[in-house]
Amino acid sequence: MSSPNKPIDPDSLSLSPSGSASGGKPDFSNVQGHTDTVPGGSGGGGSTGSGKPDFSNVQSHTDTVPGGSGGGGAGSQTYTVQKGDTLSHIAQRHYGKASKWHAIFEANRDQLDNPDLIQPGQVLKLPADA
Repeated sequence: MSSPNKPIDPDSLSLSPSGSASGGKPDFSNVQGHTDTVPGGSGGGGSTGSGKPDFSNVQSHTDTVPGGSGGGGAGSQTYTVQKGDTLSHIAQRHYGKASKWHAIFEANRDQLDNPDLIQPGQVLKLPADA
């Protein structure tokens, strides 16, 4: 074993099992972690001057994969509407056909009266059987 302050020579390391008493499983008991942090305040941006980080420009976006499992129940997914989205664009992105927008509209009739009036931040159900 080496001390924490003295690095191990990478050429002396092996990825093959050691045949130890652990039944050939890797032994990670001596793994150590280290984190360097930079104090906040002035300098690197992202600060409001009050010592607190400024997250006012953070945006979220959700991409889902057709046919996968996730949110919304039996075989359906959800999608959060982004600025500039249309049902046709969402259908093209998730189903590969813009004409599948009807399925998204029908699945969301509880919150949509007009397919042209979707709003950023709305969470839409994306049916799996579109």
